[in-house]
Amino acid sequence: MLDAILTSPFFGLALSAAAWWAGVTLQRKTGLVLCNPLVIAGVLVIALLAVFNIPLEHYNQGAGLIHMMLGPVTAVLALNIYHQRRVLRQYFLPVLAGCLAGTLASVGSVLALCRLFQLEEVLTASLLPKSVTTAIAVGIAESQGGIQGVAAAAVILAGLVGAVFAPLFAKWFRMTDPVAEGLAIGACSHALGTAKAMEIGEIQGAMSSIAICVCGIFTSLLALFL
Repeated sequence: MLDAILTSPFFGLALSAAAWWAGVTLQRKTGLVLCNPLVIAGVLVIALLAVFNIPLEHYNQGAGLIHMMLGPVTAVLALNIYHQRRVLRQYFLPVLAGCLAGTLASVGSVLALCRLFQLEEVLTASLLPKSVTTAIAVGIAESQGGIQGVAAAAVILAGLVGAVFAPLFAKWFRMTDPVAEGLAIGACSHALGTAKAMEIGEIQGAMSSIAICVCGIFTSLLALFL
């Protein structure tokens, strides 16, 4: 009976949904940025699989269906730019310049640090898209021969750091322009940072939301030449 449940595709789906619900509930109750539903859900799933010695293959039979949705999710990001087209037209040149600078800084810093610490090429390829949203990062890492799991973990970590420290960095560097602040947050910490940017201000949230898409496009194009 237990084997039939564990080998069913519904097991991975149900476990993922339950872990996500637990993460959302914990964040609502605590209000802590570190209690991100994505992080909580990931930790819970890993813990349950490890404690009960459940093979990853059993979980992936259902969770793989969620993974298949990353492709459509990537295409849906285009809607984000469309919804923010008025803001994009108003700040077109600053958006392009800011996103290009953010993309070059992100990819360049990863390459420099990986060369400095002599990391393997597979790890370098996995870490390169750390500052774009997971849907795009996983595809870029896979096309470069990287590990999808490492890429996803790097994206989550970059997002958490940006979401937690974005207001502090803005204060340190005396960043008072909401457009620049929003672009910086979105360029380095994608969706997790955008959630924080929306709390800071409407313009910051809109610019960060645009930066997710534009930086994803720039990073995808840049990866073709690396």
